[in-house]
Amino acid sequence: MKYCSACGHPVEQRIPDGDNRYRYVCVNCNTIHYQNPRIVAGTVPLWDGKILLCRRAIEPRYGYWTLPAGFMENAETTVEAAARETREEALAEVNIEGLFSIIDVPHINQVHMFYRATLVDGRFGAGEESLESRLFAIEDIPWDELSFPTVRKTLELFLEDLKTDNFQVHLKDIRPPTASIRSGDQNASMRNTS
Repeated sequence: MKYCSACGHPVEQRIPDGDNRYRYVCVNCNTIHYQNPRIVAGTVPLWDGKILLCRRAIEPRYGYWTLPAGFMENAETTVEAAARETREEALAEVNIEGLFSIIDVPHINQVHMFYRATLVDGRFGAGEESLESRLFAIEDIPWDELSFPTVRKTLELFLEDLKTDNFQVHLKDIRPPTASIRSGDQNASMRNTS
């Protein structure tokens, strides 16, 4: 950020009085410009025992498979965002069955939320951001071609819960290995925060 959206003057980074983090602060009107994490909402859509995945037509990770998901918009709920993203990316209508995973990705300022869902009528296609969409049997999931760690982790957790037909809400975080080591955590970059 270079300029204040309130008055157009330059901003500087500093810790405002009473705060503990660097913020962009206008040098003219003293407006503090807070920046907060972005929420990604999506679904794990099922139909006839198969999971619907989309092959990305955009960067990052062009050509890789993903669950239908994307950034939440203002004036919508996370459930509405998940259903909208599924409609946009997979041309599919879904019944949302419940929250499944919340995965914090602090090093890129994001929170990913996935909901369990069932296709309404079994119909799907490829939206503008997808090269194709396809229903995958559990044994055919393209693990080596998945787009993001949050998608992989959500699918792994989903398959574990599917075995027992006992779905939980999973709280996780993903950090790069260097961040884990710096913070004193010698474990893998994925850890349970529940």
